[in-house]
Amino acid sequence: MTQFLQLLVGGLSLGAVYALLALGFVVVFRASGVVNFAHPALVLIGAYVTARLALPGSLPFVVALLCGVGAAVLAALAVQRLLVYPMAGKSIIAVSIMTIGVDIVANTEIIRRLGVDALLPMRDPWGNGVVHVAGLTVPQTRLAALTVAVALIAVIFAWFRFSIWGIAMRSVADDPPTAALMGVRRAAVAALAWTLAGVLAAVAGLFLTVFPTPGVAPVTAAAALRAFPAAIIGGLDSTSGAIVGGLIVGVAEVLTQGYADDLFLLGQGFHTVVPYVVMVAVLLVRPAGLFGTRELHRV
Repeated sequence: MTQFLQLLVGGLSLGAVYALLALGFVVVFRASGVVNFAHPALVLIGAYVTARLALPGSLPFVVALLCGVGAAVLAALAVQRLLVYPMAGKSIIAVSIMTIGVDIVANTEIIRRLGVDALLPMRDPWGNGVVHVAGLTVPQTRLAALTVAVALIAVIFAWFRFSIWGIAMRSVADDPPTAALMGVRRAAVAALAWTLAGVLAAVAGLFLTVFPTPGVAPVTAAAALRAFPAAIIGGLDSTSGAIVGGLIVGVAEVLTQGYADDLFLLGQGFHTVVPYVVMVAVLLVRPAGLFGTRELHRV
């Protein structure tokens, strides 16, 4: 039971990080209709800049993190303004495919700087410290990830509900033509959504590269990509679904990894594909995701 509870806490923590990433997928899709496959690249950019600037003798960690967030935001806005915006209204499918190319180019450049087998330690303030709670041994980084993710999600949902720009984003997502007639600037809302996605990617990138992960590595982008099934599971047009999907994927991945010896028939590293297995299982029952809007077809 102790092992299960410890794994559950770890899964919820990782799931909260996946929820941040899934929320980034969702806000971009709702604001611009684009499935942003370059999102893992934003994670890698934010984490790389943060780790590079947080080296000993460089900037304080908080300043380095803010710079990493800024780098991810600038990259997101560059993709939105230079690639997505000119193609608006032409081919959403082409834009989504184009973001795959952006992701490959950005990942290749970061990997070239890192080296194929290199690691860049994050130098975060938590290190490998652990906390003992009710007989459980939990890394401080897991508790920090859970706390930061919950706080950030709460702020974003409050902002969606009560701020002018949040209401504008919801109106564009619900009814774009009517929102445009009411004077909502859809281009500005789309840029804001991409900015928010950059912030979420950089924060998630931090917690994907701290203990027990050794640091920023070429596999960081692959870890970030496992948040895409979380967005699909919850529903690509549902913000609350992104949270649920992230938690489901995080818990499933950590439990599978923790009980790997009992699941040896599934092979080594099966936990890395569990998010996609869960996604396929959900889509077979709910093609729009758990909370996604169902499409109606006249027959």
